[in-house]
Amino acid sequence: MRRFYQRVEVAAEGAAHRVLLDGRPLRTPAQLTLALPSAALAEALALEWQAQSDVISPHDMPLTRLASTARDRMPGLRRAAIEEAVGYARTDLLCYRAAHPLDLVERQRHGWQPLLDWAAEVHGARLRVTTTLTPAAQPDAAVARLRAAVEDLADWPLVGVHALATALGSLVLALAVAERRLDAGQALAASLLDELFEIERWGKDAETEQRHDALRRDVDAAARFLERLSGVPR
Repeated sequence: MRRFYQRVEVAAEGAAHRVLLDGRPLRTPAQLTLALPSAALAEALALEWQAQSDVISPHDMPLTRLASTARDRMPGLRRAAIEEAVGYARTDLLCYRAAHPLDLVERQRHGWQPLLDWAAEVHGARLRVTTTLTPAAQPDAAVARLRAAVEDLADWPLVGVHALATALGSLVLALAVAERRLDAGQALAASLLDELFEIERWGKDAETEQRHDALRRDVDAAARFLERLSGVPR
């Protein structure tokens, strides 16, 4: 699609904020007016639209995509999003440890165990760790506590946490980013700890590098989305 506008502005209407393209409010793919819950998020979307060249590239507007998802799909798909996010608590990658080599075992323990301890302390969710390939049956009480944390999220933050859990393979990491325990880079490094260990030993190929770049963009976008929702009721 070719760029069809010249001016990009932000306007406030009560508690809502809108991005205006030549004075007309930005709409979602479902043709709903995109009313944003924070000025910071509206400004970030405006920057994405202002940065477009002659041809609009949706790929370069990740915050717009997340905001459109929140507007078009919430609260209708809220329950499904919660269930998908909680599913990562049952198979959280931080719980699956190597038995060898010792260097990797220690790296996982130092990198991952403090995050599981954080989840236990802050959310009362003590997840089990295993060194086998058999899925670890997580305590119902721990999963319930993490479910409660997700259910407490309003629709817009839920979109960000769901995106993080999906990209990182870990609800604990997603909540840690949402609650400012980790930044996006730290969360991605934790998610890719095993792969980065192998890369140090054997090097990386172009396909892996492209995949990591795509994950980095997704995680960074979701983290920025959540950050710009700061102050929005949870």
